[in-house]
Amino acid sequence: MPRDPIVVVEPLKPHHHRCTECRRGPLRRMVLEFTAPVCLACADLGHLVYLPRGDAALTRRAREASELWAVVVRHNRRRTRYERQGILVEEDALARAEASCLADAEARARRRARDAERRAAQDIRFTAALTAEIRRLFPGCPPERAAGIAAHASVRGSGRVGRTAAGRALEEAAVTAAVRASVRHVDTEYDALLMNGVPRRQARTRVAPVIDAVLAAWRQ
Repeated sequence: MPRDPIVVVEPLKPHHHRCTECRRGPLRRMVLEFTAPVCLACADLGHLVYLPRGDAALTRRAREASELWAVVVRHNRRRTRYERQGILVEEDALARAEASCLADAEARARRRARDAERRAAQDIRFTAALTAEIRRLFPGCPPERAAGIAAHASVRGSGRVGRTAAGRALEEAAVTAAVRASVRHVDTEYDALLMNGVPRRQARTRVAPVIDAVLAAWRQ
């Protein structure tokens, strides 16, 4: 069973941290050993080189070619979680991975283009299906509005209702949630309330009667 990777932390305030073993600092990257910061040299990772995230194939090949590697993370305050920034790998492993990626770059580019075309075709079909389902559930919804709601809800990578499992399955609750969200933002004062400092839950309660009225009219 593979072990968990070594985790290297990029602190938000490097000048606040010094290595507990050699006392050097500030620390741009560090390993936490029993919550105590240790520099990469003292952690026996100083010979590794940094590969930022962004190229999935290069990252995978460099990691596979490196006997010792570590994942680099940084805390995102807004999302209150640690997010991957890249990896540390052996220099010769990175060189071999780069050479391997260069050797088949053209083939991988063609494959990415084919995958992009396939995903685009899938998205077009799904958006059309979602539009049709909105029109079925809400026959009074103007056709162009239904198409706009479907296009907005189904943007790939958006995390919106249309990209959830329920949305992809065109479940009635998910489709209704997408329509309701559109009405909330377009046909009510909800956005203005938020801009004026009204708490989100309170703003939703205030605009709920308007949303219900629009949905009721569209269902007929």
